[in-house]
Amino acid sequence: MFSRIFKVFNSNINKMEPLHYLDIPSEKATFSMGCFWAPDSLFGSTPGIITTRVGYAGGTEGLIPTYRNIGDYTEAIQLQYDPNTVSYLELLKMFWDHHDPTAKFKKQYSSFIYYHNDQQKAEAELTLNEKKAKGLDVLTKIEPAGQFFNAEDYHQKYRLQQHKNLCKDLGLKTGDDLINSHVAARLNGYVVGQGGIDQFDSEVSKLRLDEAAISYIRQLVIKYEGQGLHC
Repeated sequence: MFSRIFKVFNSNINKMEPLHYLDIPSEKATFSMGCFWAPDSLFGSTPGIITTRVGYAGGTEGLIPTYRNIGDYTEAIQLQYDPNTVSYLELLKMFWDHHDPTAKFKKQYSSFIYYHNDQQKAEAELTLNEKKAKGLDVLTKIEPAGQFFNAEDYHQKYRLQQHKNLCKDLGLKTGDDLINSHVAARLNGYVVGQGGIDQFDSEVSKLRLDEAAISYIRQLVIKYEGQGLHC
């Protein structure tokens, strides 16, 4: 279905690969907001996001959590982001706007903000207090970010992985590939319409994709734009 993503220029040695890695200063943000598949697509297509990973955070039990044995951990998403493009306050707004912080669930699906420094803590508390000041019975908890355990490979970039030929052409073969790739983060949102067609068209030349991949993804963005997210 797709031509190979590698493009040969002057010789078979010089090849252009998709933009898997961005070497720019970044910061981390970690949130739990229900399941992790939907936030992975939501944040992955957000300008300023470099990489995403889904996994388990916030637990105290002496175990390595898994999806089938999660203990007292929550499903979480961890972002690597460029603070010069997107601020932590903007990420917090997305956090609040895209899940119900008043809903009561078991710990696995509960609402948490895991802060990585004092500024994140202060900004998280500020936004939480703003919600409570409106009379909302917010159940979100704010805690320091501890160890983050990656979820199983099949959870990483779950929506993108449904397009196996595309992943193959992009060279995304392992869980680590999916976690560490900038292109994977972006496309995991675009294949379900997140970001929208205007954003995709403005960004796609930077992602270093071949024409077959661009055409295929563009059709998906158009098809699913505006349909929202689900797990």
